[in-house]
Amino acid sequence: MKKHLQEAVKVIHWGLGAMGQGMAKLVLNRPGLEPVGAIVSTPHKVGKDLGTLLGLEKPLDIIALDDYQAVLGGTDADVVLLATSSFVKDVAPQIKAAITRGKNVITIAEEMAYPWVDAPEESTEIDALARKHGVTVLGTGINPGFVLDTLIIALSGVCFDIQAIKARRVNDLSPFGPTVMRTQGVGTTPAEFAAGLKAGSIVGHIGFRQSISLLAAALGWELDEIKEEREPIISKTHRETAHVKVAPGMVAGCKHTGYGLKDGKALITLEHPQQIQPEKEDIATGDYITIEGEPTIKLQIRPELPGGIGTIAIAVNMIPQVIQAPPGLVTMKDLPVPAAYLGSAAKYFA
Repeated sequence: MKKHLQEAVKVIHWGLGAMGQGMAKLVLNRPGLEPVGAIVSTPHKVGKDLGTLLGLEKPLDIIALDDYQAVLGGTDADVVLLATSSFVKDVAPQIKAAITRGKNVITIAEEMAYPWVDAPEESTEIDALARKHGVTVLGTGINPGFVLDTLIIALSGVCFDIQAIKARRVNDLSPFGPTVMRTQGVGTTPAEFAAGLKAGSIVGHIGFRQSISLLAAALGWELDEIKEEREPIISKTHRETAHVKVAPGMVAGCKHTGYGLKDGKALITLEHPQQIQPEKEDIATGDYITIEGEPTIKLQIRPELPGGIGTIAIAVNMIPQVIQAPPGLVTMKDLPVPAAYLGSAAKYFA
């Protein structure tokens, strides 16, 4: 049984990069939520006050530590917001550590949106451990976690029948730093892009297998396989950001497509072409969803839902649902519709 909360929801922030700091700031500005701990791995952040790391004028009297066991074991908290890695193999030990200390976990690790598809044994272990300790674990984010899965699932609720799902997320990579540029192949030649794909240094979008599996599970579709394709987006114009220059003929981004196949037919097709300065070639950013069925549904959101803001918001906004959920490892399809609760979070548990 989960404990009955009657005061502010206490939050430990694990990982204080751009997303982690954004979540901490939002928690500070939400009534009924209270940051109580901070875990970091970057040496220059260790020992500093959380308020200082967030650029606040006043300290919060919360010292960021790299000893996660000390923070988890020595801090009374209800939930851990985990923003450290994209991959199950990296976050699984961290999640287990939080679980054994009786903490619920919300992580923005993309593979945790539906971890069973690539890490079934680890997922089963996390689920069993969470049930044993009476806590809930959720992976979420803007994508995977919302645009190309949860939003589609919600739209499917008004359909008699569905033959196929096709969705695209077209976004601008320009605000991102050098790490993202490298993983998307921005600034490479076509030959270098091909070599990067083969070597695994260019990966495109992380999360198609998770989003496709989440959609299929929600709709009751049993897929035969999931296929992915990655293609370079070759620029016809000069493009430039603070971190990369792209001449005509070089790679401006990666078009990544995922297919959920049944009997050779693509029941689910997800596309995510990401590039810098798409406007240079008259490409409008946006999120586009088509559900072919009865009725056929076509949704457009332009420009695209902002990735950083969306990821930060949904992680924090899912705190009430996660605390109220039955223990175990859950996905976005298992919980109530996400909502931006704007009152005091404490009232949900009084």
